[in-house]
Amino acid sequence: MNKHFLTAVFAGIVLSSCSTSKTTGNDLATATPINTSLNLVAVQNDKVPVTINPGRFTVPTVTYRLPRVVQGTYAVSDFGKYIDDFKAFDYNGNEIPAVKTDANTWTINNAKQLDKITYLVNDTFDIEEVGGIGGEQPFSPSGTNIEPTNYVLNLHGFIGYFDALKNNQYKLDVIAPADLVRTSALQNVEEKLSEDGKTVTTSYFAPRYFDITDNPMFYGDLTVETFNVGDIKIVLSVYSPGKKHSAASLKETIFKMMKAQKAFLGDINSTPRYDIYLYLAGDNEDAPKGFGALEHHTSTVVVLQDAMPEEALAESMIDVVSHEFFHIVTPLSVHSEDVHYFDYNNPTFSKHLWMYEGVTEYFATLFQVNQGLVDENEFFSKIISKIQGSKNMDDAMSFTIMSENVLKEPYKDQYLNVYQKGALIGMCIDIIMREESNGNRGILSLMKELSNKYGKNKPFEDDKLIDEIVAMTYPSLRDFFDTHVIGDIPINYTKYFDKVGLKMGEARIETSYVMNGTKLIFAANPQEGKIFFSDLVKENSFWNDLGVQPNDIIKSVNGKPFSMENANIILQDMFSWKPGTDISLVLEREGKEVTVKGTTEQSYTMGESLIESPDATEAQKKLREAWLKG
Repeated sequence: MNKHFLTAVFAGIVLSSCSTSKTTGNDLATATPINTSLNLVAVQNDKVPVTINPGRFTVPTVTYRLPRVVQGTYAVSDFGKYIDDFKAFDYNGNEIPAVKTDANTWTINNAKQLDKITYLVNDTFDIEEVGGIGGEQPFSPSGTNIEPTNYVLNLHGFIGYFDALKNNQYKLDVIAPADLVRTSALQNVEEKLSEDGKTVTTSYFAPRYFDITDNPMFYGDLTVETFNVGDIKIVLSVYSPGKKHSAASLKETIFKMMKAQKAFLGDINSTPRYDIYLYLAGDNEDAPKGFGALEHHTSTVVVLQDAMPEEALAESMIDVVSHEFFHIVTPLSVHSEDVHYFDYNNPTFSKHLWMYEGVTEYFATLFQVNQGLVDENEFFSKIISKIQGSKNMDDAMSFTIMSENVLKEPYKDQYLNVYQKGALIGMCIDIIMREESNGNRGILSLMKELSNKYGKNKPFEDDKLIDEIVAMTYPSLRDFFDTHVIGDIPINYTKYFDKVGLKMGEARIETSYVMNGTKLIFAANPQEGKIFFSDLVKENSFWNDLGVQPNDIIKSVNGKPFSMENANIILQDMFSWKPGTDISLVLEREGKEVTVKGTTEQSYTMGESLIESPDATEAQKKLREAWLKG
């Protein structure tokens, strides 16, 4: 995300899913830190008081902004919409005029007299529904939450910047109840406990505004686990309103996953610390609706559902967090000038979302088979799913043009394809490089070479990246980029699978209890508020053997009433069923109530699959081994 969106398997669920300034601006104001504060003790009506003290300005007019767009989201958020009661004061404590010139911008004309700015911040979680503030709303992992037991402090939603002062240092004071657990990767420089012991003021330091936006915080009723994976310190913070999950219950899953990721990455090591902030949404009406994650350079904010069974949550965390962690490769170590000099109000975007999001998603898929977390068939199933998903998008659209214009129509609606076709682009590049190098080089080695050439402090020129990659690798990549990345010709994946002795064909494949491959086996009648099995249920071996029929309306699952309102939660539970689970459904069939009971067995369906070609050569098999395990 980068806002990281994931395509959900259930209707209505979106798993969603990354800068410095060229200008110092010290000629506009005294070169002192911009002092800011958030007062969580003085919250009223879910609004946090914020104070901004910029130091003394030496120019007559200044502009203060909240971000319109934040890195990694590729969408308009307009955080200024959530600001109330904006006021500016002079050094005598008198209010001076501040004119709001657009959704995110305030102009103060007599800036030489400006002492401080104050305002109130509304959270975004509460309005993630029809009838909210209007326009585009922040994706949940990039949003904010303000409630007594939890504060999601994505600081770009609270603290803004003065034009040309984004390189100034920031000092941030957070005043909070002393009993709240707090985690942040920002440098903690001081803590002061109040005389009555009820509140604590924690002071943080940020070298520039980018570090404010790049380091979220959690405050609240949290569980926290800290552990090392190699030489990286991992801090896992979890908020579970129902106390169903905890950092301790997820620690082993995250440890094994990140240990495998580190082994996959090898000597790429660009961060000494990585923070994972997991917010688990309850089923209350004002809970966040967008599930997934937003990457920061050395952390990620994840939003999932508290009602998820433990095993399902663990699987989701592997898929979501592994993607975010791989962003330490790109954009942290390899990024363009658009990222390095990001403009929060009027951003330009790189042409290379195929790399930022696509290659990152490919790594998050490949490392699991590379490190033995899944077998080859599971990996192949994910690849087939991405091919099918990409064909549901506009498969004949230039990826570089889409990337560069991602905020505009018709390109913005194709953004999710970065996690489908973008990952497949990474796969094809990987196979080409393996073939050209007799298995010795792949896209991971390419990213390592780019990391060594650039690194987090040196951006590449956007228009030159592909030329550089071709010069560093093989001429055959030139044709691939020109045809399928810059060009708009759909990829013939058969060509690349053939190189590794595989072919696409119909086969009996494992599936879940809510899907046939990538197709949901349920349909809905929203007018009547009913959800029923579709015709596809006949092709799902478990339900077919149990006697379930098309158009059977679901009344309850394991004793829980089933409705449009709780369908996502129950379907998630069903999705995580494992063989050997006793289940009972009450159905309505032609006006009569029918109960079906049974013990789950592995379900199968017929679907497209990757299988070994009968005439695969030893050279092709060797190349496949290098691709998957090299």
